[in-house]
Amino acid sequence: MSSPHRTNQNHLLAALPTTEFERLAAHLELVPLRLGELLYEPGVKLQYAYFPTTAIVSLRYVMETGASAETAGVGNEGVVGISLFMGGDTMPSSAVVQVAGHAYRLEGRLLQQEFGRTNLLRSLLLRYTQALITQMTQTAACYRHHSIEQQLCRWLLLTLDRLPSDELNMTQELIASMLGVRREGITEAAGKLQRDGFIRYRRGHITVLERSGLESGACECYTVVKKELSRLLSDVRDRHGISPVNDRQDHKIEMKKNRPRTVKTE
Repeated sequence: MSSPHRTNQNHLLAALPTTEFERLAAHLELVPLRLGELLYEPGVKLQYAYFPTTAIVSLRYVMETGASAETAGVGNEGVVGISLFMGGDTMPSSAVVQVAGHAYRLEGRLLQQEFGRTNLLRSLLLRYTQALITQMTQTAACYRHHSIEQQLCRWLLLTLDRLPSDELNMTQELIASMLGVRREGITEAAGKLQRDGFIRYRRGHITVLERSGLESGACECYTVVKKELSRLLSDVRDRHGISPVNDRQDHKIEMKKNRPRTVKTE
């Protein structure tokens, strides 16, 4: 029986030409990522880069008071550990697994070697980094200027876009922590979305009934982040000639529009 895990589930790995990919392939290690697992801490030198396939990782900043907020999320579109090739070695934030799943792990020194060796990989990672910076800046503006309901819609859409399935296991406290709000705020926002008919909500479960409703309820931040990623990687093709950023995601979104989805929380 063939493995359900493939390197081309990560869009960046899928975009590498055969020659460049084969130099990395033997060093890519498939690892499970558990919910809440800490991949790196503030100020600690990174040892590995992670290319998620089915997991989603939250980049979070924790204040001295213990309060925290997510600055960006990384799923199968990207890589965790940009400081390895940007030259900084460490980050002031932390990386925590938001959705359990799998990723391919690569030693940092090997990624640095390939980054310095090939123009295509360098260009690919730098353009992805620009898209990640856009997500970070847009998220900061979203926290300051948009309502909790708008933020929740944005977060749900970005999270569901990254998932290979429609199931998500997560506590309400974690969602509130990532958005930097109280749990009661998430409960109230989810209740409003349910009354509008966009979701069906009960303890532990959110069923998305109308994606277009979430899109209309989200602020412009969701569209800005999505469009910038597509713009920066619009010419990317995987080794089979498919655009992993545009064709696959657009097809997935179209499929999701036509059926209800269930998101589990606790």
